[in-house]
Amino acid sequence: MEASPSNIGKSNKLSKAKKVSNTNDFSLGNSPFVCGWWGSLLTSTSSCCSFPSYYYYFFTFFFCTASSSFPVASQPLATPPTAVPPLYNHKYSRVIISTSAAFGILLFLFFCAMALFKCLGFKLKRRSGVLDSKVAGDEEENKDCSKKFGVRRFTCDEVEKFTMNLSRSRLIAYGGFSTVYLAQFPDSLLGAVKIIDLSSERFQKVYQQELDILLQIQHENIVKFLGYCDNGEEGMLVFEYISNGTLQEKLHGTDARKMSWKNRMAIAFQLAKAIEYLHDKCTLPIVHGDIKASNVLLDKKFNCKLCDFGSAKMGFSSTILPPNSSTNRMMLGSPGYTDPHYLRTGIASKKNDIYSFGIIILELISGFEALSSDSGERLISKAGNILRDASKVAEMVDSRLNGAYDLEEAKAMVSLAGLCLGDSPSLRPSASEILDTITSRIPSIFSLSKNLTDY
Repeated sequence: MEASPSNIGKSNKLSKAKKVSNTNDFSLGNSPFVCGWWGSLLTSTSSCCSFPSYYYYFFTFFFCTASSSFPVASQPLATPPTAVPPLYNHKYSRVIISTSAAFGILLFLFFCAMALFKCLGFKLKRRSGVLDSKVAGDEEENKDCSKKFGVRRFTCDEVEKFTMNLSRSRLIAYGGFSTVYLAQFPDSLLGAVKIIDLSSERFQKVYQQELDILLQIQHENIVKFLGYCDNGEEGMLVFEYISNGTLQEKLHGTDARKMSWKNRMAIAFQLAKAIEYLHDKCTLPIVHGDIKASNVLLDKKFNCKLCDFGSAKMGFSSTILPPNSSTNRMMLGSPGYTDPHYLRTGIASKKNDIYSFGIIILELISGFEALSSDSGERLISKAGNILRDASKVAEMVDSRLNGAYDLEEAKAMVSLAGLCLGDSPSLRPSASEILDTITSRIPSIFSLSKNLTDY
């Protein structure tokens, strides 16, 4: 049976419609694949940032809905649709698509911002929690150290009562940013209260640094730390009171005759023990940074007590790297005692303390100041002759000893001082090596108290 012309025309139109449909099928619309893909993406994102589950449902709904607004290839209809004017159809589609896209983009950016803020907020809270736990840990560590060494925290009222309201009659010493007062406790024992001005950030840092170190140390040749107090404006450190003054006063004052050769050797030995403790036997190595005769206290039996840890550094195994040149650097040490290598490089280390110890050895032998208050001449320059030739040490032995010294011991101590004062810090001996030398070559220390040789 032959097909009629009308049937042939209809079949041609339908075949053309199928071809157009196949070539224009560029969008998947709101197919299950699209919804599933966006859903899986949002699920993985939510697991990383932990934002609420309703974000996930919103985004899934949004993209499934928004996808339906884009052109989708329609299936061929049994009957042709009613013709729509081409111009009107084009304008209507463009307005709908533009509006939907703009609205969708705005909503997407809004919820992305909310999710981002939530993630950042979580991280900040977590970081804050870590910092809070660290501060709490430091406080707990300080409490443990206080219990271990018998250190207590005083109230400001107690400190004022001990010092008679910081009476001028109780003033012992004063410096650039601290003063020291004599304190009397209820049990009649005496103490020394060091008051540090906390008006600047620098002084606050110095106070906290010294407090942290004092809470970590206890040694028979280091002044005993009893407690502390701070009121925001002043920091107060309480120590045992050492009644016999400083090595500076004994060597360079009117009492130098009372210091025998054996006393001087014993002080050198005890000071070396204190330095060894700080460098090698503390939990964290400590560099004192300001070893000098005025920071060596003496009790009635001339036992050595190292004090003043305001310049000390803790937690460095061998060297302390200098801060950036853009920041203000507080120099360590005192004139006449400071290591020239540190002055040149700004690199502080344990060997700076060894250099300062070498200067004190020369002071004990000669009785001269590290830096002459009259001429400004440094002791190391004055002693250059005997440092090069230890056999000439008799030329510089303190005349106030009236010849009551051991010449061989003097030679050994000058040779030791020469090693401590060497130009290269790496070639200087350690505190342990210094102690080995003193115990093997200075027999006079054994004739004093038994605790001097307890090493």
